[in-house]
Amino acid sequence: MNYEHLLSVQDLHTTFTTDNGDVQAVNGVSFNLDEGKVLGIVGESGSGKSVTAYSVMQILAENGGITGGKILFKGEDITKWSESQMTNFRGKSCSIIFQDPMTSLNPVFSVGNQLMEAITLHTDKKGQAAKDRALEMLKLVGINEPEKRLKQYPFELSGGMRQRVMIAMALACEPDILIADEPTTALDVTIQAQILELMLDIQKKLGMAIIMVTHDLGVIAEMCDEIIVMYGGRICERGTADEIFYNPCHEYTKGLLHSIPSVTGKKERLNPIEGTPINMLNMPKGCAFCPRCAAAMKVCLQEVPQEISINEDHKASCWINIRDHKGVQEEVTTNG
Repeated sequence: MNYEHLLSVQDLHTTFTTDNGDVQAVNGVSFNLDEGKVLGIVGESGSGKSVTAYSVMQILAENGGITGGKILFKGEDITKWSESQMTNFRGKSCSIIFQDPMTSLNPVFSVGNQLMEAITLHTDKKGQAAKDRALEMLKLVGINEPEKRLKQYPFELSGGMRQRVMIAMALACEPDILIADEPTTALDVTIQAQILELMLDIQKKLGMAIIMVTHDLGVIAEMCDEIIVMYGGRICERGTADEIFYNPCHEYTKGLLHSIPSVTGKKERLNPIEGTPINMLNMPKGCAFCPRCAAAMKVCLQEVPQEISINEDHKASCWINIRDHKGVQEEVTTNG
């Protein structure tokens, strides 16, 4: 089958039903992912980045569901697939590394048991062949004494080792897409760097595409071919790493960058983003970031900004850019 992109998410809407009303956790998200590329999805807690990833794999909570849009994998809309088709898709075509390896691994089964189960379920390898594949994957992710680790339980391993086991499990079936949901949050800085370097090395060997979900722009500065910044369930900015870091055009992206500690040695105060994350049950009529934006204009309160092209590698959804590009004149207001 001919297809333009390995994965194409088009106008995705994901909604959760609660006692207090419906929460539009993902609201019109669109992006493309090509073979061998790394896409970063960045945003603070509640921005919708993890829900976007879980929507691709359709592993949402019982009260959640995709309510609009398409998710095309190799040209086929997987939102219309049966559960058996999705079961085959998960692991074989698309794998995920969850945020906390301690809660993702089953504490009552050995590492080898869990690795071999994934291999047996999604490949034709059984018995000794599955065990050999498990050993091969543990060696690939840099775990020492792999034969010994197969017999151990998750609580007997360090945090870095558990995360390596999760990566081995995700890659055992050589998926086309690897989703990494905050894969380094629970690890110390030294181990973070090792895990990220490991993922890039394996990606180059296997040629898979990666979706890196994180709240930390610094983590993915050198990893990603494209970065998407999300807030309030929407994409507010997207572009190459150079464009996002050196030419941010959305006030939220600027706030994220200002909150990153400097490594120059200068004693500078961090500039946190004022206010609190948006209440998804009470979304503003206009821009989701408007209540926290010091540069907000009247139009920001009333209308959702359209995404415009800053250049061929950079797009942003901000009325300030629309004003500058199209001459929209609005009086700047101050958010108290």
